Amino acid sequence: MNKPSASTKILILIAGILGMTSCSQAEVHKLITIADARTNAAKIIDLGEAADSVGDIVVFDQPLLNEQGKNIGNNSGTCIRTRVAHSSQCQWTLVMENGSIQVAGREFDKTTSKIAIVGGTGIYAGITGQMESTNNDDGTFTQTLHYWIR
Repeated sequence: MNKPSASTKILILIAGILGMTSCSQAEVHKLITIADARTNAAKIIDLGEAADSVGDIVVFDQPLLNEQGKNIGNNSGTCIRTRVAHSSQCQWTLVMENGSIQVAGREFDKTTSKIAIVGGTGIYAGITGQMESTNNDDGTFTQTLHYWIR
């Protein structure tokens, strides 16, 4: 019986790897939400020095809107100030009728932040990806989620 050559074994190995990676790629989804801090402003727990200082905590529980401004759920979480007038370390949950999405990471005061999606429930169970959070300077934040379900 003939044994396969080294080059044949390499081709079989490459074909197997390519086959596995193509099967494991999931469809990337996009969800755009608006966190509305205008109707329920965040509460600041001022710790340490007066005014904006490291360690201050922001607690929020706000309406979550779709792009058309319709209420689709709730946006709730906390942030701890880590760099004055710059950024905070945050974690929050987007709760919708069909499930929830948890995110965590560094949120900048002015620029768009890229924040990890760390988990979900309901139809979002097994979610992974990232969220881009942008302060719209009008009391709202646009949250664009790029995700897939494992």
